[in-house]
Amino acid sequence: MTFLNSVELGAKGQRTLPAAAYCDATVFSQEQSAIFESRWVVAGVAAELAGPGAFMVKQIGKESILVVRDETGTIRAHFNHCRHRGTELCSEASGQLRRTIQCPYHAWTYGLDGKLVGVPDEDQMEDFCRADFGLHSAVCHEWDGLIWVNLNPQPEDFTNFIAPLVGKFTPWNLPQLVKLGERNYDVAANWKLIVQNYSECYHCAVIHPGLVRLSPPKSGGNDLVEGPFLGGFMDVTEPGGSLTCSGRACGAPVGDLTGDHSQRVYYYVLFPNVLLSLHHDYVMVHTLWPLAPDRTKIECVWLFHESSRDQAQWNPEEGIAFWDQTNREDWDICERTQRGVSSSRYEPGPYSNREAMAAAFDRYYLRIMQSPK
Repeated sequence: MTFLNSVELGAKGQRTLPAAAYCDATVFSQEQSAIFESRWVVAGVAAELAGPGAFMVKQIGKESILVVRDETGTIRAHFNHCRHRGTELCSEASGQLRRTIQCPYHAWTYGLDGKLVGVPDEDQMEDFCRADFGLHSAVCHEWDGLIWVNLNPQPEDFTNFIAPLVGKFTPWNLPQLVKLGERNYDVAANWKLIVQNYSECYHCAVIHPGLVRLSPPKSGGNDLVEGPFLGGFMDVTEPGGSLTCSGRACGAPVGDLTGDHSQRVYYYVLFPNVLLSLHHDYVMVHTLWPLAPDRTKIECVWLFHESSRDQAQWNPEEGIAFWDQTNREDWDICERTQRGVSSSRYEPGPYSNREAMAAAFDRYYLRIMQSPK
């Protein structure tokens, strides 16, 4: 596996995106259609759906999607409306269903698999067949601890799509990890500014003094450098250390991570909405949900080995608090950038070679927007 530092890769003379990409409502609507409603999107981590009936509701583009684990353990993704009068089925962001999904309006009732199982006064309906009125569903795959959903009626083959990542995250044991922390953020910035910020450490010495104390901002290299998946690693300074408030590991090893893995943090962008950060003692997953051209909801979860619950030996909160602070530093500068690109005098500026991954993200984004499937 070859890793190249961002300076070696270079930004290829690119400039940042035009203001419309960050501010224009028409562009935002086009993104919802061409990207979020047409391509594979991560709805969350499987650890959030611990057992049958556990659900989450996600706004994917213009659609509300009910993601639920059924009685067989399979994760399903249903369009969140009743087939009777179109009423929203679940209004909570997450929770626990029993064995069915019931419409709050007229009590049409569905199995967790989406099949219609109960209709009041069914015998009074003419030529009615339950099998014709199951919930509309989207294609859904649980892969390596992540829940992937595609709303396209003719989705890209998932096996081909995910092929570049197969086996890549196996050492971190994502499907076996447990969620020990979460934070939700409402950020007044375009979703792409947040991805671009995550993709480079050119800003780290200015914005993140706590981070650069533990991880040199010019270190590391990237092994995924074009396409929907981008990123690589950065070094951790202290032997056996991690990105925590104390600089020490805050949890048990998530897997058999030896050698280079134990002295690195890996950062990957999974287009369009995941920022995946892999430490030897925990994994952090950001999912991004664009709400408007200048507003993004960010859901962040921290995953640990089960034994990290032992408070006598480990303190997961050290990693959670470290990144909560770092996240807020990032969100603040992204909001300031959003305000700046909204100026009538903003013009695209040149990327530094240290921003090679941000430039690569832009290339893929423009390719998708110029020739959507």
